[in-house]
Amino acid sequence: MIVQMENTTAAKIEKKLNQLRDENGVVTLGRVLTLVILAQAGHSEMAVEAANYASHEHPCRIIVHVAHSRTDETRLDAQLRVGGDAGASEVILMHGYGDLAEPTETLVSALLLPDAPIVAWWPHDFPQNPSESSIGRIAHRRITDSSRADEPFASLTQLARQYTPGDTDLAWTRITNWRVQLAAVLDQVGPVDVREIVLEGKGVAPSMLLLGVWLSQRLGAKVSVRTDGSGRALNRVALLTDQGAVEINRPGRTVAVLSQPGQPDQQIAMPVRDLKTCLAEELRRLDADEVYGDVIRAGIDAAEVCTAAESEQEAGAEAVAEDAVVEETVTEASAENGAEDRS
Repeated sequence: MIVQMENTTAAKIEKKLNQLRDENGVVTLGRVLTLVILAQAGHSEMAVEAANYASHEHPCRIIVHVAHSRTDETRLDAQLRVGGDAGASEVILMHGYGDLAEPTETLVSALLLPDAPIVAWWPHDFPQNPSESSIGRIAHRRITDSSRADEPFASLTQLARQYTPGDTDLAWTRITNWRVQLAAVLDQVGPVDVREIVLEGKGVAPSMLLLGVWLSQRLGAKVSVRTDGSGRALNRVALLTDQGAVEINRPGRTVAVLSQPGQPDQQIAMPVRDLKTCLAEELRRLDADEVYGDVIRAGIDAAEVCTAAESEQEAGAEAVAEDAVVEETVTEASAENGAEDRS
């Protein structure tokens, strides 16, 4: 059932929800959390679809604040979705205009489930410091998505500077399968001296950068990120050792090939993770992700990660390993020194 409300208030929305439960017998027991989605106009439906999917594993109340123009006349419109239109949840879409385009604790407090954890999710752009925003301060977990921000690497750097326990980013969640498989491989081969780590994909993305930092921290080796023109953000990870390369290559979207020195190739399941799967994973935990915290807080500046296009590698760009570091801006070197521009 979908109910439209125009020029309303949070108190009227809560009253209408109670009325719908009484009239239609909607069961609300078992809600385990409140998911507050802070979306921009035009980005809300994708987020709601992912949240509905995740709600089958984590029954919850979903509050979506959609920010419209701050120059419009101040008003709040709402849409309530219950029953079959809301998955295993209640969905409250709040369209804020004018002064109400800014999501605040005051605006949503009447709609929060009592005594239930609060998870805040910014599916696109997010505040400079999510944990210090009005909604972020009351949330137990704060989920951002630097990959979908207008400036992904600037956003990732911003998250690193402002990290607070309870923060996480879906760029990190997208590489869960890679981290699991790589950790299993390293446990299997035992102690090994990795000289270099190579990541390949269509371009340098926040997920690749975070994976490179994690591997660099774990193995104490420098990381080279190469672009190969493929259609996937990440399709190959190679650990270069004196005995040969330990490599995971995912040529498609579901199956990867594990190659190790002296052993036959092995196929392993590694599907590309979509938004709804990543969100469902993050809602499984309400404590701080300490590994992500270590990577985003200390690893970004300390790890040796360099980026180079495949063609530049083949041309013998000699200064990459020692000069390139984790940067979100393009370094422009002078032609007199024979250096190249890199991102």
